Amino acid sequence: MSNFIQVTPFMIVEDINRAVNFFTDILGFETLLRYSDYAYVHRETAGFRIWEQTGENAAPPGTRRFAYYIDVRDVDQLYAELKPKLDTLPKADVHGPANKPYGQRELLVLAPDGNLLAFGQAIGGNSAEAHTHD
Repeated sequence: MSNFIQVTPFMIVEDINRAVNFFTDILGFETLLRYSDYAYVHRETAGFRIWEQTGENAAPPGTRRFAYYIDVRDVDQLYAELKPKLDTLPKADVHGPANKPYGQRELLVLAPDGNLLAFGQAIGGNSAEAHTHD
């Protein structure tokens, strides 16, 4: 039996309420733990630890680079589910789903920290599931 459960990255944000609302209202995550400056949100096998830091403790804003990648079985199904909420975001904050030359079909959403949150599905046999071992 494997020992690792999942990866739960920290997302440093300036406004925790905005970030938690993004994950729950737009992406369908559930808030499992909430403090004034920290929250843990979770959906299926993906979790994020959201930490509000402001002033001199704040992280620099994101640069629209890849920072968070969630492998999914059906990115088009996820997009269909999320589309009504994604349509409320600025058009430039959402890309895809689109096939990429490196064998992934991806939906990209600009996360509250300014970096990209990617949902990716393997195409052409490059599945993340094929690389897991129990």
